[in-house]
Amino acid sequence: MATRTAPFSRFEWMIAWRYLRARRAEGGVSVMTWISLLGITLAVFALIATLAVRAGFRAEFVDTILGANAHVTVYYPVHENEAGQVTTTISGYREIAARIRAIPGVTRAAPLVRGQVMANMRDNNVGLDVYGISLEDLRSLPRIAAGEGARGSLERFDEGIAIGSGVARQLGVRVGDRIRLISPNGVRTAFGTSPRVNAYEVVYIFSAGRYDIDNTRAYLPFEEAQRFFNRDGVADEIEVMVEDPENVEAYAPALLQAAGERALLWTWRDRSGAFLRALDIEDNVMFIIMSILVLIASMNIVSGLIMLVKNKGRDIGILRTMGLTEGSVLRVFFICGALVGVLGTAFGVVLGALFALYIDPIFSFVNYVAGGGVWDPSIRGIYNLPAKLQAGDVISAVVLSLGLSFGVTLFPARRAARMNPVEALRYE
Repeated sequence: MATRTAPFSRFEWMIAWRYLRARRAEGGVSVMTWISLLGITLAVFALIATLAVRAGFRAEFVDTILGANAHVTVYYPVHENEAGQVTTTISGYREIAARIRAIPGVTRAAPLVRGQVMANMRDNNVGLDVYGISLEDLRSLPRIAAGEGARGSLERFDEGIAIGSGVARQLGVRVGDRIRLISPNGVRTAFGTSPRVNAYEVVYIFSAGRYDIDNTRAYLPFEEAQRFFNRDGVADEIEVMVEDPENVEAYAPALLQAAGERALLWTWRDRSGAFLRALDIEDNVMFIIMSILVLIASMNIVSGLIMLVKNKGRDIGILRTMGLTEGSVLRVFFICGALVGVLGTAFGVVLGALFALYIDPIFSFVNYVAGGGVWDPSIRGIYNLPAKLQAGDVISAVVLSLGLSFGVTLFPARRAARMNPVEALRYE
């Protein structure tokens, strides 16, 4: 009579390990085992690599937004000022900025003057978005004041202009050169408004890490921008930074109260929310697709185990007649499949982690083999392909892979356990 044994006893592991190592001549399916192991390894690697790249892309995209742009922009719609003129500018901006700075959680409130101009250097021209800002406020923009590859001295900002690295490349200028800014909204005369042309020394060249910012943006001292754009005594908007930009909506009521009844808000999520939502949808779709890939790889375990059960029918019959229970047989073959799943998952996690850690040299090699141009920053906005390995992504991949591997193993293991020993030994 079969005796009940403790689950996953030592002899069950011994039998399972022997079956996994058996050569085909001995009735084993080592080739199928290796194929299953390789398939799960590659599937888990692809899943982790994809999740790491998507997480890195989103983190880099958000960081470049928050590091060079306002978390919240306070502006006024079209209204009449005290002189009866229709305008969108903000008078009393110093008092409004001071009230906003007093709000708990607000780290910075900077009045800005904004305008669009054409920059000229010899025969080169480029359109610019010019921001008038104080030196103190400019220093608080991490991607501008402390960006990689910055040239020149930010301390000389009040003596000239700061431009993006892409602007400098298009104009062919270096620190110390003088560029001309041409604005169609210049001096008002009896014969109309004449264009305004001023020359400024390039004192600082920044690299914010975003293609669109580096190729279109420049900064002027606040007072100089007021004179250049005819904004005497007013500002166009107030740039606000907060401690928790991910929860920026929570600051809205206090900001509106401090800015006045006419004020409107434009957050970084309003500006880039559609793109971020598209990234979230793409993340979910990619996870589903990669999960299907893991499922397909796990199905190789089923085919391998079915062949193993068929080849080991005589052994199963002998073990059952010796007193091995159905549960022990089920656990033996479950261990065979589970070991393949565990080892494949472990190898996949290692490969995925190495890919995320060494993505820069890997991508450089791919770019070299492809002849360059694999990553176009003018389309994707950032200059390189980032990867961010997150514990949650790794855990999700591990749970998914192990869950599928263990789940698909149960069917052939259960079939082996229910095999009739008499039928298994009839033709032996």
